[in-house]
Amino acid sequence: MTKQVGAHGAQSLEYGMLQEMGRETFDPRASSVPSSVVELSVSCRNLCDMDVLSKSDPMVVAYSKEFASGNWREIGRTEIVWNNLNPNFVKKFVMDYFFEESQKLKFDVYDVDSKKKHHDLKRHEEITLALCGHQLDKKDFFGKSDPFLLFYRSNEDSSFTVVHKTEVIKNTLNPTWKPFTVPVRALCNGDYDRTLKIECYDYNKNGSHDFIGVFTSNLRELSSMTVRQFECINPKKKAKKGGKYKHSGVIELLSAKIQPIFTFLDYIRGGTQVHCIIAIDFTASNGDPTSPQSLHYINPYQPNLYARALKAVGEIIQDYDSDKLFPALGFGARLPPDGRVSHQFYLNGHPTNPYCQGIDGVLNAYHTTLNSVQLYGPTNFAPCINYVASIARDHITSNDYFILLILTDGVITDMEQTRYAIVQASLLPISIIIVGIGEADFEDMNILDGDEERLSSRGHFADRDIVQFVPFREFINKSQGQDLMYSQALLAKEVLAEIPEQFTSFMKKHNIKPRPALQRQPTIPSAPPT
Repeated sequence: MTKQVGAHGAQSLEYGMLQEMGRETFDPRASSVPSSVVELSVSCRNLCDMDVLSKSDPMVVAYSKEFASGNWREIGRTEIVWNNLNPNFVKKFVMDYFFEESQKLKFDVYDVDSKKKHHDLKRHEEITLALCGHQLDKKDFFGKSDPFLLFYRSNEDSSFTVVHKTEVIKNTLNPTWKPFTVPVRALCNGDYDRTLKIECYDYNKNGSHDFIGVFTSNLRELSSMTVRQFECINPKKKAKKGGKYKHSGVIELLSAKIQPIFTFLDYIRGGTQVHCIIAIDFTASNGDPTSPQSLHYINPYQPNLYARALKAVGEIIQDYDSDKLFPALGFGARLPPDGRVSHQFYLNGHPTNPYCQGIDGVLNAYHTTLNSVQLYGPTNFAPCINYVASIARDHITSNDYFILLILTDGVITDMEQTRYAIVQASLLPISIIIVGIGEADFEDMNILDGDEERLSSRGHFADRDIVQFVPFREFINKSQGQDLMYSQALLAKEVLAEIPEQFTSFMKKHNIKPRPALQRQPTIPSAPPT
């Protein structure tokens, strides 16, 4: 008897067989997770050629991410396809698919040689193009044209998708557009011979842009600059004028440069150090530390919000710092022995050595400080920002990066000085994380976080967005009914989300490339036991 496996795969087959055999095992009190069995096929195109005398010998290892532990578990590996940059692997990956779960997969591609070592063949690139136009058709009755270009990627079904639009150049038939950068993957999915369609239009405010002409090319032709000039053709005008029609203008390629896109991990593998400096608010608005209502209250049964936020973010950042030494600052307190107010003092009490050993060392210094200072005010951020900037200024061209973590409960009282300090720091290898503790009004913090509008001060705009603000209370609310670790994990995920992009934007702007990580190249992982 032949049974057909339907949408529920092997589980449906097994269930049907049990019914026929009179061994029905359905139990209404038991729970089961609906799933299907899926089969994944893998192929690769245009892999890097990592071998000198032959082509690469690729192999793919597949992993799935376990929800509970967050670890990557190997689910299988393909065979090795020798001497091939466009392999179609025969070996399939078979796994259970659960509709209601987010199942994350990772595919590592290796070049295998006789010594059983590998190179990662995944490559990220971008291309920077500069173009100009000559003698484009005049489309405006009272002027010339307002030309712009649209770049289209061809899809597998022969359709086209817009991937880039240039700026509009007003009232000219000979425009020069600003150089622009597009990821190679977006432009042609890594296929240098895939057709690109470029259309030229005359801009109209009402959206009914006038078509000037079109031409096609591909990334191989553009990047090699074997063709420098392309005739824009208007098919309707060509059909109407016949042999008298030449073109509707010429688009000239001025420059084309392909370069790799370096990721945050590329820099970390190359030895980049991420240094974290911590600044804690000791202003009186936090409340008397001896009172259970205080945000600084030392509860013998669970850490306060300051300690929880510090532990959540710090324990992740410390993994990127090899020496695990953290400068820890305080601000807004009166210090012994004379009660002077300080907006930037060392938590460990050493006037020349602010470093604490690990996040636990910072926590110990924080607890000690609570017993030795008087909470005061006001809430000034600028001194701590300027302190970090003074250190980072000596590392602009190095592979060091600095993160200032500010934990605070209140409204900033030196807002203008803080804005100016952040604008100045945006030119340096710095990111600033502000975690709001408690229930205060943190409206001013959103101004510093330049997600919606670039921060400015004294007539200057920030060079880039370097501030990320989050109120801790949102993550406590989200984790109602969960343990402390869950709320801390939510906080850490949110506040650290923008760091890699802020980091790579600085490195790219200053043309700082990651150092090679040849000594760190791993070998192919051993196959799991069967």
